[in-house]
Amino acid sequence: MLNKYARAFFTRVLTPFAAFLIRRGVSPDTVTFIGTAGVVAGALVFYPRGEFFWGTVVITLFVFSDLVDGNMARQLGRSSRWGAFLDSTLDRVADGAIFGGFALWYAGSGDDNILCAVSIFCLASGQVVSYTKARGEAIGLPVAVNGLVERAERLVISLVAAGFAGLHKFGVPGIDVLLPVALWIVAVGSLVTLVQRVVTVRREAEEADQEAASETPQESETAS
Repeated sequence: MLNKYARAFFTRVLTPFAAFLIRRGVSPDTVTFIGTAGVVAGALVFYPRGEFFWGTVVITLFVFSDLVDGNMARQLGRSSRWGAFLDSTLDRVADGAIFGGFALWYAGSGDDNILCAVSIFCLASGQVVSYTKARGEAIGLPVAVNGLVERAERLVISLVAAGFAGLHKFGVPGIDVLLPVALWIVAVGSLVTLVQRVVTVRREAEEADQEAASETPQESETAS
Protein backbone atom coordinates (compact mmCIF):
# COMPACT_ATOMS: atom_id res chain seq x y z
CA MET A 1 0.00 0.00 0.00
CA LEU A 2 2.72 2.45 1.01
CA ASN A 3 4.79 1.38 -2.00
CA LYS A 4 2.18 2.80 -4.36
CA TYR A 5 1.90 6.29 -2.88
CA ALA A 6 5.12 6.89 -0.95
CA ARG A 7 7.37 5.71 -3.78
CA ALA A 8 5.72 8.10 -6.26
CA PHE A 9 6.01 11.02 -3.83
CA PHE A 10 9.65 10.46 -2.89
CA THR A 11 10.61 9.76 -6.49
CA ARG A 12 9.50 13.29 -7.40
CA VAL A 13 11.27 14.76 -4.37
CA LEU A 14 14.54 12.91 -5.01
CA THR A 15 14.69 13.46 -8.79
CA PRO A 16 16.85 16.64 -8.52
CA PHE A 17 19.30 14.84 -6.21
CA ALA A 18 19.47 11.90 -8.62
CA ALA A 19 20.20 14.30 -11.47
CA PHE A 20 22.95 15.92 -9.37
CA LEU A 21 24.64 12.55 -8.81
CA ILE A 22 24.45 11.78 -12.53
CA ARG A 23 26.19 15.07 -13.34
CA ARG A 24 28.94 14.07 -10.90
CA GLY A 25 29.46 10.79 -12.73
CA VAL A 26 28.06 8.52 -10.00
CA SER A 27 26.50 5.28 -11.29
CA PRO A 28 23.21 3.79 -10.05
CA ASP A 29 25.00 0.61 -8.92
CA THR A 30 27.37 2.67 -6.79
CA VAL A 31 24.42 4.32 -5.05
CA THR A 32 22.87 0.90 -4.45
CA PHE A 33 26.03 -0.47 -2.83
CA ILE A 34 26.67 2.64 -0.72
CA GLY A 35 23.06 2.77 0.44
CA THR A 36 23.07 -0.87 1.49
CA ALA A 37 26.41 -0.50 3.28
CA GLY A 38 25.07 2.50 5.19
CA VAL A 39 21.91 0.68 6.28
CA VAL A 40 23.86 -2.40 7.36
CA ALA A 41 26.34 -0.28 9.32
CA GLY A 42 23.60 1.74 11.00
CA ALA A 43 21.70 -1.38 11.99
CA LEU A 44 24.56 -3.57 13.16
CA VAL A 45 26.66 -0.88 14.85
CA PHE A 46 23.93 1.01 16.74
CA TYR A 47 20.99 -1.34 17.28
CA PRO A 48 22.83 -4.12 19.16
CA ARG A 49 23.97 -1.46 21.66
CA GLY A 50 20.46 -0.10 22.14
CA GLU A 51 21.24 3.16 20.31
CA PHE A 52 17.95 3.04 18.43
CA PHE A 53 17.61 6.77 17.79
CA TRP A 54 21.00 7.29 16.16
CA GLY A 55 20.82 3.96 14.38
CA THR A 56 17.51 4.96 12.84
CA VAL A 57 18.90 8.35 11.81
CA VAL A 58 21.79 6.68 9.97
CA ILE A 59 19.54 4.06 8.36
CA THR A 60 17.03 6.67 7.22
CA LEU A 61 19.76 8.70 5.54
CA PHE A 62 20.79 5.70 3.46
CA VAL A 63 17.52 3.84 2.93
CA PHE A 64 16.35 6.35 0.32
CA SER A 65 19.11 5.09 -1.98
CA ASP A 66 16.56 2.43 -2.94
CA LEU A 67 14.62 5.17 -4.72
CA VAL A 68 17.58 7.23 -5.93
CA ASP A 69 19.32 4.44 -7.85
CA GLY A 70 16.19 3.52 -9.81
CA ASN A 71 15.53 7.19 -10.53
CA MET A 72 19.06 7.59 -11.85
CA ALA A 73 18.74 4.51 -14.05
CA ARG A 74 15.54 5.83 -15.61
CA GLN A 75 17.06 9.26 -16.25
CA LEU A 76 20.04 7.59 -17.90
CA GLY A 77 17.86 5.16 -19.84
CA ARG A 78 19.75 2.27 -18.26
CA SER A 79 16.96 0.37 -16.51
CA SER A 80 18.08 -3.24 -16.77
CA ARG A 81 17.45 -6.74 -15.46
CA TRP A 82 20.81 -6.61 -13.69
CA GLY A 83 19.91 -3.40 -11.89
CA ALA A 84 16.56 -4.83 -10.78
CA PHE A 85 18.25 -8.02 -9.57
CA LEU A 86 20.97 -6.16 -7.68
CA ASP A 87 18.50 -3.78 -6.07
CA SER A 88 16.20 -6.58 -4.93
CA THR A 89 19.07 -8.70 -3.62
CA LEU A 90 20.63 -5.91 -1.59
CA ASP A 91 17.21 -4.94 -0.22
CA ARG A 92 17.12 -8.39 1.39
CA VAL A 93 20.57 -7.80 2.88
CA ALA A 94 19.51 -4.44 4.33
CA ASP A 95 16.28 -5.83 5.79
CA GLY A 96 18.17 -8.73 7.34
CA ALA A 97 20.60 -6.33 8.99
CA ILE A 98 17.82 -4.20 10.50
CA PHE A 99 15.90 -7.04 12.11
CA GLY A 100 19.15 -8.83 12.88
CA GLY A 101 20.23 -5.74 14.81
CA PHE A 102 17.05 -5.89 16.86
CA ALA A 103 17.60 -9.60 17.52
CA LEU A 104 21.18 -8.98 18.67
CA TRP A 105 19.98 -6.32 21.11
CA TYR A 106 17.36 -8.57 22.67
CA ALA A 107 19.75 -11.52 22.73
CA GLY A 108 22.29 -9.37 24.60
CA SER A 109 21.74 -6.28 26.70
CA GLY A 110 18.01 -6.17 25.91
CA ASP A 111 17.73 -9.57 27.62
CA ASP A 112 14.41 -10.70 26.16
CA ASN A 113 14.38 -14.09 24.46
CA ILE A 114 10.80 -13.73 23.26
CA LEU A 115 11.45 -10.42 21.49
CA CYS A 116 14.67 -11.86 20.10
CA ALA A 117 12.60 -14.66 18.57
CA VAL A 118 10.01 -12.17 17.28
CA SER A 119 12.79 -10.14 15.64
CA ILE A 120 14.16 -13.26 13.96
CA PHE A 121 10.65 -14.17 12.80
CA CYS A 122 10.27 -10.68 11.29
CA LEU A 123 13.57 -11.17 9.49
CA ALA A 124 12.69 -14.61 8.13
CA SER A 125 9.07 -13.88 7.26
CA GLY A 126 10.03 -10.71 5.42
CA GLN A 127 12.45 -12.66 3.24
CA VAL A 128 9.89 -15.39 2.55
CA VAL A 129 7.15 -12.88 1.72
CA SER A 130 9.42 -11.38 -0.94
CA TYR A 131 10.40 -14.84 -2.19
CA THR A 132 6.81 -16.02 -2.65
CA LYS A 133 6.05 -13.18 -5.05
CA ALA A 134 9.34 -13.55 -6.93
CA ARG A 135 8.96 -17.33 -7.23
CA GLY A 136 5.33 -17.08 -8.29
CA GLU A 137 6.23 -14.61 -11.03
CA ALA A 138 9.17 -16.81 -12.07
CA ILE A 139 6.80 -19.70 -12.86
CA GLY A 140 4.62 -17.42 -14.94
CA LEU A 141 1.92 -16.41 -12.47
CA PRO A 142 0.77 -12.80 -11.98
CA VAL A 143 0.64 -13.05 -8.14
CA ALA A 144 -2.11 -10.44 -8.19
CA VAL A 145 -1.93 -9.53 -4.51
CA ASN A 146 0.38 -7.28 -2.52
CA GLY A 147 -0.76 -8.25 0.94
CA LEU A 148 -1.29 -6.47 4.23
CA VAL A 149 2.35 -5.65 5.05
CA GLU A 150 4.90 -5.19 2.26
CA ARG A 151 8.52 -4.10 2.60
CA ALA A 152 7.63 -0.41 2.84
CA GLU A 153 5.23 -1.05 5.71
CA ARG A 154 7.74 -3.28 7.51
CA LEU A 155 10.41 -0.60 7.32
CA VAL A 156 8.21 2.35 8.24
CA ILE A 157 6.62 0.61 11.22
CA SER A 158 9.90 -0.76 12.61
CA LEU A 159 12.10 2.29 11.93
CA VAL A 160 9.62 4.88 13.22
CA ALA A 161 9.09 2.82 16.37
CA ALA A 162 12.83 2.27 16.84
CA GLY A 163 13.56 5.97 16.39
CA PHE A 164 11.00 7.02 18.97
CA ALA A 165 12.00 4.19 21.32
CA GLY A 166 15.53 5.56 21.19
CA LEU A 167 14.31 8.77 22.81
CA HIS A 168 14.15 6.79 26.06
CA LYS A 169 17.88 7.43 26.41
CA PHE A 170 17.17 11.16 26.22
CA GLY A 171 14.88 10.93 29.23
CA VAL A 172 11.49 10.34 27.60
CA PRO A 173 9.78 7.83 29.93
CA GLY A 174 7.90 4.75 28.74
CA ILE A 175 8.45 5.39 25.05
CA ASP A 176 10.74 2.36 24.65
CA VAL A 177 7.65 0.13 24.64
CA LEU A 178 6.98 1.23 21.05
CA LEU A 179 9.62 -1.07 19.57
CA PRO A 180 8.26 -4.34 21.02
CA VAL A 181 4.75 -3.34 19.93
CA ALA A 182 6.00 -2.56 16.42
CA LEU A 183 7.86 -5.86 16.14
CA TRP A 184 4.73 -7.79 17.08
CA ILE A 185 2.72 -5.81 14.51
CA VAL A 186 5.28 -6.51 11.79
CA ALA A 187 5.44 -10.20 12.74
CA VAL A 188 1.67 -10.69 12.62
CA GLY A 189 1.30 -8.55 9.50
CA SER A 190 4.06 -10.46 7.71
CA LEU A 191 2.42 -13.77 8.58
CA VAL A 192 -0.92 -12.56 7.22
CA THR A 193 0.79 -11.30 4.06
CA LEU A 194 2.57 -14.62 3.60
CA VAL A 195 -0.71 -16.51 3.85
CA GLN A 196 -2.36 -14.08 1.41
CA ARG A 197 0.37 -14.60 -1.17
CA VAL A 198 0.53 -18.38 -0.78
CA VAL A 199 -3.25 -18.67 -1.16
CA THR A 200 -3.15 -16.41 -4.22
CA VAL A 201 -0.33 -18.36 -5.86
CA ARG A 202 -2.12 -21.66 -5.22
CA ARG A 203 -5.34 -20.35 -6.77
CA GLU A 204 -3.54 -18.90 -9.79
CA ALA A 205 -1.50 -22.09 -10.25
CA GLU A 206 -4.62 -24.27 -10.18
CA GLU A 207 -6.38 -21.99 -12.67
CA ALA A 208 -3.34 -22.02 -14.97
CA ASP A 209 -3.08 -25.82 -14.79
CA GLN A 210 -6.79 -26.23 -15.54
CA GLU A 211 -6.54 -23.85 -18.49
CA ALA A 212 -3.52 -25.73 -19.84
CA ALA A 213 -5.31 -29.07 -19.43
CA SER A 214 -8.40 -27.82 -21.27
CA GLU A 215 -6.30 -26.55 -24.18
CA THR A 216 -4.42 -29.84 -24.65
CA PRO A 217 -7.37 -31.89 -26.05
CA GLN A 218 -8.23 -29.07 -28.46
CA GLU A 219 -4.66 -29.00 -29.73
CA SER A 220 -4.74 -32.80 -30.20
CA GLU A 221 -7.99 -32.61 -32.20
CA THR A 222 -6.55 -29.85 -34.37
CA ALA A 223 -3.41 -31.88 -35.03
CA SER A 224 -5.43 -34.96 -36.01
